[in-house]
Amino acid sequence: MHITASVFINDAESGLHQDFIDWLEKNIPSNPGIYKHNKTGETNGDAHIKRQFMGREVVISITGGKFDFGPWEEIYYGEFDGQRKKRVLVKIIGE
Repeated sequence: MHITASVFINDAESGLHQDFIDWLEKNIPSNPGIYKHNKTGETNGDAHIKRQFMGREVVISITGGKFDFGPWEEIYYGEFDGQRKKRVLVKIIGE
């Protein structure tokens, strides 16, 4: 959990993750000179925006002790600003 990482659900299909990476880099390039945020001394303006597009959390229904996923869906973690220590927070609401 940090502000330049993402958690999302999508299909585990061949090439799809690379398509995400390619789209993000084309539309939100890793070019420190174009982001106002980077004038603060940071160089990760693109990572903040990429995280915003990909999301920061997922909500999953559980039925009979199993995730209510489609047949190919999985949970993914996206890292947009280098490797950092991570922690996962799981909240269970309901019965």
